[in-house]
Amino acid sequence: MSNAYLDALKKRRTQYSLGRNLSASKEALTTLIQDAIKHSPSSFNSQSSRAVILFGAESVKLWDLAIEAVRKVAPAEGFDKTEAKLKSFAAGVGTVLFFEDQDVVRSLQEKFALYADNFPVWSEQAGGMAQLSVWTALANADVGASLQHYNPLIDGVVAGEWKIPASWKLRAQMPFGSNENGFGDKGFMDDAERFRVAG
Repeated sequence: MSNAYLDALKKRRTQYSLGRNLSASKEALTTLIQDAIKHSPSSFNSQSSRAVILFGAESVKLWDLAIEAVRKVAPAEGFDKTEAKLKSFAAGVGTVLFFEDQDVVRSLQEKFALYADNFPVWSEQAGGMAQLSVWTALANADVGASLQHYNPLIDGVVAGEWKIPASWKLRAQMPFGSNENGFGDKGFMDDAERFRVAG
């Protein structure tokens, strides 16, 4: 059975070799990212996911700030490899910063006390689905990307630099750009170890 969504999902891969050779405009990429997040599901239709989309020099600035933040805690020996990896993220067209709005979570906890313990979990699930939606949409437009997690190490500098509301909790960073390298084969564990079907 053919399925366009699964075809797009299979196209989504981690790309560390990013470049700036994209034909898509900043406006088109912004619309694509926004639409992917807007149409991602969330519990109680909470729409708790937030994003800051950084292009060009602003994206480079993010990864420069990340380099300095990581340098403070990482061993000096071998840091050149870490720095090179972070600079590779800056080599792309931009970066999406993904956040979850904790004010939304708290509001739902107050409104639906019976489910209070679940709302932080459901927020994380909504955030994950938003990240996957954006990543898949980018891949389907032949834009490379990867998902990074330098939070909470960079939370403070990000909040200060881009005036992030206090209730927005940084969850992930997605550098994106042109695919400057191909992809190797992707391995999968045996289905019998992972799935059970009944009925």
